[in-house]
Amino acid sequence: MTGTFEFATAGRVLFGPGTLKDVPAMATRFGNRALLLGGSSPERSARLKDRLESAGIAVFFHPVSEEPSIRTVQAAVAAGRESGCEVILGFGGGSVIDTGKAVAALLANGGEPLDYIEVVGKGRVLTMPSLPFIAIPTTAGTGAEVTRNAVLVSEEHGVKASLRSPFMLPSAAVVDPETTLPVPPAVTAATGLDALTQLIEPYLCKRANPLTDSLCREGIRRVSRSLRRAFADGSDLEARSDMSLAGLFSGMALANAGLGAVHGLAGPLGGLLHAPHGAVCARLLPIVMEANLRALEKSAPGSAVLKRFSEVASLLTGEDEALPADGTGWLAALCGGLGILPLSTYGLDSRMAETVAAQAMKASSMKGNPVELDEAVLIDILHEAL
Repeated sequence: MTGTFEFATAGRVLFGPGTLKDVPAMATRFGNRALLLGGSSPERSARLKDRLESAGIAVFFHPVSEEPSIRTVQAAVAAGRESGCEVILGFGGGSVIDTGKAVAALLANGGEPLDYIEVVGKGRVLTMPSLPFIAIPTTAGTGAEVTRNAVLVSEEHGVKASLRSPFMLPSAAVVDPETTLPVPPAVTAATGLDALTQLIEPYLCKRANPLTDSLCREGIRRVSRSLRRAFADGSDLEARSDMSLAGLFSGMALANAGLGAVHGLAGPLGGLLHAPHGAVCARLLPIVMEANLRALEKSAPGSAVLKRFSEVASLLTGEDEALPADGTGWLAALCGGLGILPLSTYGLDSRMAETVAAQAMKASSMKGNPVELDEAVLIDILHEAL
């Protein structure tokens, strides 16, 4: 029986090759002074900047050259205040878009990031709607263009934590697969596997609902058939479109259903390691799925969630009679083919496992995991991921 659920996403979603050209007309509805956040290279954003200026918008470019942190958000907020911006655009990967969501929220609400951040901050509630923010992803996988949080590194605490509010959903998301064509193979793999994790975890989590289920099923199918193709040939627009849509669906799913132990562990690991978030999730995903299966078979052998593990395996392999072990095997083979490395490569060692596991137990993502995993199990998962 279907229970009560809600679904919220960006105010407007525009998808398709060539839709970047529609951004200037969209932006002018919000104002004529824009803060444009992009990667460290202004040349990457130059075409969009020119189009905005041709539409009569004064554009102030601010680079985001690293993972979003309290420090990078503070710098971008200062740039936004100095420019008197009326609308913010984030043109880049998840780091750029998460920075944009945080900046739009803080410009409207005042204060510092730590006033609002969960776990390590004061956790205050945002009371005012964010400034208009248009999210334009140039990678396929984070889904940040349709989520209501920004994951920030707190250098002081050595962890990643979220600034979260319904007010942080972007005013608009423009997903143009053509912007992902220049993405190199390693980034294609990391972001694509991030999307896959964000499709599998909401499908298996405690808050799954019929709407997110449909997004997850379709997204998993598209990743299954297209991630290897996009990795092998970045100019394959059909594969890039599949991956962009899968990334979009993954963001909608996680924002409305939740995640699980993979992301519960990835948060504290992200604060410790200089590793791509997607690569961390990819390394953990098959191991966490096996741990969840063992725990469910022991504590709830009649659970309906067990059937979902088989359904995920079928979606990945294309085999109707696939078993959960077939799914985890397929994932392990995919990660190997895409060059996903052990976490020891990024500096994780066994001495860190207890600290990471203890931090992960407090993460909001753990609340959605389909079965409760204790700290000892999380430590075992980390050891296996080394």
